[in-house]
Amino acid sequence: MTFSTELRHLALPIWQAQLNHPFVKALGKGTLPLAKFRYYILQDARYLEELARIFAIGAQRADDPETTIRFAKLAEDTILVERSLHESYGRKWQLTPQDMRRTPHSPTNYAYCRHMRSVAQTGTLGDITAVALPCAWVYCEVGQHLLRSGPPSPTNPYRDWLMLYSSPEFAEVADWMRQVLDRFAKTASKKEKAHMQEAFLISSRYEWMFWDMAWRKEQWPI
Repeated sequence: MTFSTELRHLALPIWQAQLNHPFVKALGKGTLPLAKFRYYILQDARYLEELARIFAIGAQRADDPETTIRFAKLAEDTILVERSLHESYGRKWQLTPQDMRRTPHSPTNYAYCRHMRSVAQTGTLGDITAVALPCAWVYCEVGQHLLRSGPPSPTNPYRDWLMLYSSPEFAEVADWMRQVLDRFAKTASKKEKAHMQEAFLISSRYEWMFWDMAWRKEQWPI
């Protein structure tokens, strides 16, 4: 069993809870209230800014040209591909990219981003991969789960989101990151593996919390 497979096994109850979350279920059915989806998109746009920075740090820490190039490409794609989806929704809501970037981080989003930043700034390339992997892997699993019975209806208002995250191209990102993590784990010490496991599981928990945050439209209490 590979290291990434072991981590997925440990995180499985958390991931299963995500598939059963009312936000995710309603997203797949197209019945999610627009206000909740709008909240989610605006927060996710802020999250992606941080994720791109994490990938950029991964490019700096990589010890071979191919890995450096791929992490740099992930940083670029996070900004260009995923952000373009968010901005397409923003245009529907008459929001400019600048308007979207002025959205304050929610408490959960703020904490998740700081978790990733802390790991990336102080950890190894394995830690960086582990802390970012749940985002790519979970979204792939969610997208494929929601479309297991076929493509979304043309009338589903969230069709574009569903098509992006269920796509083979997006699945390939998670596959590559797992390969990087497994390669790093082969020579990692027991302590290093424990750090990667902790980063992975905390990010997995934050992924569930992100859906829940959007479902509740979480606000700062004071």
